Amino acid sequence: MRFVLLCLSLTLSATPSWSQEAIGLAAPAEVNDSGLLQHILPRFSLKTGIRVIADDAGIMELVTAPPGDPVFAREGVIYHLRTEENDRQARFLDWLQSDIGKRTVESYAPEQGAPFTASFDIEAVQSDETVDGDTVLGEELSMTHCGRCHVIGPKNRMNGLGSTPSFAVLRAMPDWSERFEAFFALNPHPAFTQIDGLTPPFDPERPSPIYPVEMTLDDLDAILAFVSRIDAADLGAPLQFQ
Repeated sequence: MRFVLLCLSLTLSATPSWSQEAIGLAAPAEVNDSGLLQHILPRFSLKTGIRVIADDAGIMELVTAPPGDPVFAREGVIYHLRTEENDRQARFLDWLQSDIGKRTVESYAPEQGAPFTASFDIEAVQSDETVDGDTVLGEELSMTHCGRCHVIGPKNRMNGLGSTPSFAVLRAMPDWSERFEAFFALNPHPAFTQIDGLTPPFDPERPSPIYPVEMTLDDLDAILAFVSRIDAADLGAPLQFQ
């Protein structure tokens, strides 16, 4: 009897916890219709105990263009995963980009169409584009509004969140200007960011979860001017997923 109870205890302790709410993942119709998500999501959940479900209104998104992290491709289209600053979402991204995640994606054989692949090249090309504006003000605003999460430069190099890319890393991305110009619309920023004359006011029933970021379009232009002149991080050779 003691042996049975011991085995039961070990089994329960080794079983992933399912107490947390599921994370929704929105994806293009061609991905949903292919059956890929039905193949990979249960395997990730079984491995980690983190439930991810296909959901058109999901807080994670698979999209066909940056911003986002490239995770797999099909017939020349590279799919990028957009996530919030969340440990469970970060773990899903890490799993997709791990060897076992890539093998899981590539082991799926769709009934119709080409298979998905996790082997593709992403070119990291630094743009020489600069933006006119008040770079001194841009640095000050970046430190004030963005420095609580991002490493802006040497002045706050020890204060950024580990899961949040530094400005230097963002500057090295080919679409850096698009990311900064539309940052207020990319998760998790809409929950706490207001651009004067551009974004709608917060719902009184859903106030900002943290001290809000409030700025004007002129402030955003100054930040863009500052970022356009900082040194981009050296990301090495083009990223290759295989």
